[in-house]
Amino acid sequence: MFRLVMKSTLAVSLFFANACVAATDFAHLSQTHELLPPTTPWQGSSESLFQPQHPLATAFELSQGLTSPNYQQTMAYLDKLMAQSSQINKMSLGKSPQGRDIWMYVVSKEGADNAAALRSNRKPSLLVQAGIHSGEIDGKDAGMMLIRDIITGAKAHLLDNANLLFIPIFNVDGHERQGQFNRVNQRGPEISGWRTTAQNLNLNRDYAKSDSAEMQALLPAIHLWQPSLYLDVHVTDGIDYQYDITFGYNLKQGLSPSINTWFDSEYRPAVEMSLSQHGHIPGPLVFAIDNRDISQGMSHWNPEPRFSNGYGDARHLPTVLVENHSLKPYRQRVLGTYVLLEQSLQTLAAKQASLKAAITKDQNRYPSLVTLSWIDEAQPQSWDFKGIDYRVETSTISGDKVVRWTGEPKLYENLKLIGNTRSDKQTRRPSAYYVLPQWTEVIARLQIHGIDMSPLMGESKLKLQQYTFTSRQFGDKDYEGRQRVSTTSRLNDINATLPKGTMKISTRQPLGDLAILLLEPDSPDSLLQWGLFNPIFTRTEYMEDYAVEPLAQQMLKDNPQLQKEFDAALQDKAFAADPKARLAWFYERSPYADAHYQVYPVLRAK
Repeated sequence: MFRLVMKSTLAVSLFFANACVAATDFAHLSQTHELLPPTTPWQGSSESLFQPQHPLATAFELSQGLTSPNYQQTMAYLDKLMAQSSQINKMSLGKSPQGRDIWMYVVSKEGADNAAALRSNRKPSLLVQAGIHSGEIDGKDAGMMLIRDIITGAKAHLLDNANLLFIPIFNVDGHERQGQFNRVNQRGPEISGWRTTAQNLNLNRDYAKSDSAEMQALLPAIHLWQPSLYLDVHVTDGIDYQYDITFGYNLKQGLSPSINTWFDSEYRPAVEMSLSQHGHIPGPLVFAIDNRDISQGMSHWNPEPRFSNGYGDARHLPTVLVENHSLKPYRQRVLGTYVLLEQSLQTLAAKQASLKAAITKDQNRYPSLVTLSWIDEAQPQSWDFKGIDYRVETSTISGDKVVRWTGEPKLYENLKLIGNTRSDKQTRRPSAYYVLPQWTEVIARLQIHGIDMSPLMGESKLKLQQYTFTSRQFGDKDYEGRQRVSTTSRLNDINATLPKGTMKISTRQPLGDLAILLLEPDSPDSLLQWGLFNPIFTRTEYMEDYAVEPLAQQMLKDNPQLQKEFDAALQDKAFAADPKARLAWFYERSPYADAHYQVYPVLRAK
């Protein structure tokens, strides 16, 4: 045993020694050879926001915009600001899997320290979330600078008619998995965090299923604090272009069309004007149809509720997905984010009445037909895209075509647009859902979202609808810690006897649309497709072949119509050649079959 341990220790030591040598070699390479496409010098008036000489200068400013502080340094700085101002309070939303607090800082003129106190000032709140992907940390440094400028007086007026909720680091464990090689596609900061959590979950795929401890901390906080506007700050990868800050939100075809109108008419014009005035180039979210051929056009994105902006659409929470351009220098990106945050507070304050009206209208729409999924179609408008010129070469490394961006601005005029804006699968809105009480994990997830529900106080007999699955297809690989499943089904009218404790969920509530997307099987983000109901697809009782054979003979003798149905089934050569399938055919039609197998334990009221 001793010799084995020594051998293992030596192997581990050699591994880390070799890793250190390799890291040193690559550090030298990254310093002497530019891996990323060329960029152009930038100088905007937002440089005036950069204050390295300020007594409360941030670590970002002191580094001349090259670095970002770690978790401990970040919280120490914000706590220092809090110690100097009665307008800042903080609370932990919960613990990460590695035991770190997920802090939210509450900044208000009245110094509110709880949700009820914040609501009592009757001002709308802006929730700014940074570091959901912790290598994309621009929002953290921009938010710290802005809060500093608010509490030291220069921007104090921003709190006159709005509050600020600031989560500097959402993915706290990923943030502390720091290194200089974490974000090769991104210009700074010099040391950055990791995209996913300590459990390797992508938090911006977790809103609907809410598996992670981090999301289970955030969603109840959103429900409790009720922000009027939610900014989720990212940094994008992909193609090169002139825009340094892009942002988007739900489309008009989604569940919150009034909020979309407010964004288009009130929010985007104000934010883009402010960014442009400060020397930045703002634009809508950028998704090329073909990254190697820009002439093919661009695409819109109608997001699913696994993503922040798709979740906002389903929840009727105005949500902006901010995507700074990864190929722009870190200093430029952070300053642009500062401008966006400041203008968002100003627009929220100035346009709060129209935003509140839009939210209320969307919350009370209750469309009779709800779209569960979308497919692509051509869009009526085109896009004059502010791109970067490039050439396509054949790579001697991969043998494939590779894009070489030149750094030279180029306008691509009248690019076509496509988008997933045509309804695909739809459902009629039920008046309510009923979730059987044994599905405790599902009920807990719905409660995390804040969906209203009430338990039946006794056994109830009701006329309802219930899905029976006629086929299912499991994913061929794990996705976000889950084995996903898709199904085909039929919806049956039944007389149901529901046990005490069954949860009733009305769809005529502010989160009724979200409940539909979580509970309808054909919704891509339903809890069923995420695998929370997978046990219903497992047979646990069965019938031996020697018992099925005489049973089948008796069934055919007693039921001539069944003989006709069996003869028709035998026309399928694969079925006819499969003894197991033939016996199962009879078992499934016998009184011995499992009545709960492939039956959805969520029922619908018309």
